[in-house]
Amino acid sequence: MTLSDNSVHSFTRAAVPYGQGRARGLGADVLGVHGVEMDNLVALGLPVVPGLTVPIGSGSGLENRETANIAIDLVEKLAVRGIWPATRTERRPMLMHLRCSAPVPVSALPPAISVIGLSNRNIDALVEVIGRDRDIYDSWAANLRFVAEGALDIDVDDLDDLDDDHPDSRARVPALLQLIEETTGAPYPADPAEQLGLAAKAMLARWASPRGQRARKALSLPDDLGIALHVRALRLGSWNESGYGSAISRDLETGKYAPHGVFHLGVRRTDPNPGPGEPLGQVPGGVTILDQIFATLEPHLRGVAEVEFEVRDRQLALLSAGAREHPGPRAVTNLAVDLAGNHSIERSEAVRMLEPDLMQDLLHAQLKLSGNEQLLAQGLPASPGAAIGEVALSSERALQLAGQGRDVILVASETSPADVPALLAATAVVTSNGGLASHAAVVARGAGRPAVCGATSLRIDLTARTVTANGVTMSEGDVVSVNGRTGDIYAGAVMIRPAEPSPELEVLLGWADEIRELGIRTNADNAEDAATAFRLGAEGIGLCRTEHQFMGDQLPLVQRLVLAESEAEEIEAIAALTTAQQSDFTDLLRVVGDRPITVRLLDAPLHEFLPADGQYRDAAQAERAAETHESNPMLGLRGVRFAMVQQRLYPAQAEALFRAWVTVNAEGISPILEVMIPLISLPGELSKAITQVDSAAATVAADTGVKVPYLVGSMVETPRAALLAASLTADAEFLSFGTNDLTQLTYGFSRDDVEKTMLAHYLDHGLLTDSPFAVLDPDGVGALVAMAAERAREARPSVKLGVCGEHGGDPASISFLNSIGLDYVSCSPRRVPVARLAAAHATLESGR
Repeated sequence: MTLSDNSVHSFTRAAVPYGQGRARGLGADVLGVHGVEMDNLVALGLPVVPGLTVPIGSGSGLENRETANIAIDLVEKLAVRGIWPATRTERRPMLMHLRCSAPVPVSALPPAISVIGLSNRNIDALVEVIGRDRDIYDSWAANLRFVAEGALDIDVDDLDDLDDDHPDSRARVPALLQLIEETTGAPYPADPAEQLGLAAKAMLARWASPRGQRARKALSLPDDLGIALHVRALRLGSWNESGYGSAISRDLETGKYAPHGVFHLGVRRTDPNPGPGEPLGQVPGGVTILDQIFATLEPHLRGVAEVEFEVRDRQLALLSAGAREHPGPRAVTNLAVDLAGNHSIERSEAVRMLEPDLMQDLLHAQLKLSGNEQLLAQGLPASPGAAIGEVALSSERALQLAGQGRDVILVASETSPADVPALLAATAVVTSNGGLASHAAVVARGAGRPAVCGATSLRIDLTARTVTANGVTMSEGDVVSVNGRTGDIYAGAVMIRPAEPSPELEVLLGWADEIRELGIRTNADNAEDAATAFRLGAEGIGLCRTEHQFMGDQLPLVQRLVLAESEAEEIEAIAALTTAQQSDFTDLLRVVGDRPITVRLLDAPLHEFLPADGQYRDAAQAERAAETHESNPMLGLRGVRFAMVQQRLYPAQAEALFRAWVTVNAEGISPILEVMIPLISLPGELSKAITQVDSAAATVAADTGVKVPYLVGSMVETPRAALLAASLTADAEFLSFGTNDLTQLTYGFSRDDVEKTMLAHYLDHGLLTDSPFAVLDPDGVGALVAMAAERAREARPSVKLGVCGEHGGDPASISFLNSIGLDYVSCSPRRVPVARLAAAHATLESGR
């Protein structure tokens, strides 16, 4: 290939020494990402290896000997060194190193080519300077092999045979040189310019090859995407005072600033895995300069800094530097706080640095996977965290094992209120049915237990007491490990990394609280969950599900009410429930303190309260249970509808709440009560239920002389309630959107069934991008919420608006809810920190 004088002149103008691209206004589309990276390092005043960039589209010019000589001359001037033998008297020799980069980050680039300029004419002298020969011969052999294959069209099988016959690189190099000469009819060139041309040709050929095309296709990159070539000085010096290495600015386990890495003495090799190397402290000349480099890079990169460097004559220079990909939440958190603490960034930018989803890993235990685990089954990640335990296939067995102090995983097809004691005793729960809004998922999230739901491949045999999946059978009592963050279930015990929220996380969340506009409440039904949520930063309770207080030991009380056969039995059951609930409310309100609490009156479908084992007191009770059977209980006699039929229930619950308030108020505590009526679809339902609540308040006032302050509002979980939000606010002082049910009813999806039957198919085929029960649907469900909020505020400007579905803990959903101006979101206790951070992100994204 020959070039005209104009072409050579054009190439000279096009070649960009490291550090000059910014001045010329050149970006990655010309210089490639590495060229821009090196320019930035020079601009920061950091030491870099001398080199230049041949822009994208100009690399083939190096195949011209005259052009290559120009490039070499420029690199020699930049390095103040020369390639032997021309500069042998200097005693400061160099060779060249060629690498490439694309205009975007790419993981499948051709490998770098080292020791360009090495030949039989200078090898002995260079080995004398270095003091040993193995490293330089290894790189020379790799260079020759790559060029032979890519630029000289030598058969790959011949090269493989040669490698097998000559495992030692000192014997392999002469054999390669001989093979090249025999195959091409000419000796491999000793001239550095010709070698550089061949190296460039080989690199460009690899990028244009079918192999390179497949790599680009796999990464969804344009087939004609070009690469820039980077010619760098490979400075040589004494083996024990020279070398190369890599370092990272932080300990990724702790997140603390702690530069560490590895250093290799000798010549920088092409081989990406040169062995274990030396501790970083062995770097000739010391590592003080690395501290200075990291102190500059971390604020610039807004990330954990990772560098490659070389040392020659005890002087360190950077080969590359960038932000570590996926450094982990601990490192990001500590880095953000450190940068804000030394005023390198604003607090708002520090808050932006930590993604809410990533923060989950700080709040929950995680499995430490080695890659050798046996995956038993996969389901939906229903509640984050990790746990190990013995399989229990019934609540009774789970309680028995837990009572013996053993860790247990409750495995069931699904759970009901009767299983709550076992759920709380277990370290995790796995169900083969149900979805992210199922009973097991909701209870597990509230209790902070890891949960995997909808693991449809599980086959539970209660007769054989086994569970089978993917050809593996586990017996009750065998150990499994559960990852509630990913939905994976493993056979056997897997190591666990415990949750380790750091002081820095608390600092960052405090800054997030200063930024966010959205209030953060929690869904909590008992004192223990409420205390956990308040410790994690909740500002109140946005949903107390009173039916959850009837689970476990108190389940027989509500069963007596549902199955009452006479008015007298009904009144007796109501009285027992009221007494039990007043005690529960008193304990809960003491923990709530002066915060707000939204108490939802009974909302569960009746079938959840029937005996799970089908055992009844007598035939008459069994007949009564049969009469309550509903084809679709989620749309049946539940919520306010049950209160319209059983008119003693809501007044009894309200009275228990108000009497509990009187008790704690006498102790100096004044919770802000909000009584919520569920499953409203008719304004008349709401007004009648409010009348029931008001009558209970009047009764308490007459008995105690205390007028309890409270608000009454409506849950909005039916599309009709959303459409009639303006009418509801004639009576409702607040509206709380129950987005779990609102999603179910808007889509017409059964939240207990859709995720096991069709959701995966819809996600695989792009019909849905996320489960609508995990991420709020902005176009349908979200549109209803937005419209309802607007109409409600028009009718009653002071109305309080919140969300109490589990979408209240999802970052993407919080972003949308913040955008439509709601007052607060409420989520399970252990999602509160995520919601706090996500709300701050939402405020920052909105530009407020």
